[in-house]
Amino acid sequence: MKKSVLTRYRVMAYVTGVLLVLLTLGVIAKYLLDMDGADSFTRVVGIAHGWLYVVYLVFAFDLGSKAKWPVAKQLWVLLAGTIPTAAFFVERKVTRELEAKIAEDAPVVAKA
Repeated sequence: MKKSVLTRYRVMAYVTGVLLVLLTLGVIAKYLLDMDGADSFTRVVGIAHGWLYVVYLVFAFDLGSKAKWPVAKQLWVLLAGTIPTAAFFVERKVTRELEAKIAEDAPVVAKA
């Protein structure tokens, strides 16, 4: 597995996580605090999160299939983009696990 597969997953996990936290704050501001402007903010961030979550799903599925994860683990990673802040924790755990695997698979360069 290439490191670029992990890198693009990591980028989308952070983007999706940040947008979901912003969306959650916007919904709180809109419905609980009744703030002006929260309606348009929530609409824009919600649309952005929705489209970018689809990209996240594609990259996470690609990563899971190349890492040969079981279905349950892959579902957990896919759903992490729907739970505020979960994407950050799942990304960190996945990165630690797969960086070790990528390091094992890398060819060893002999020093002269």
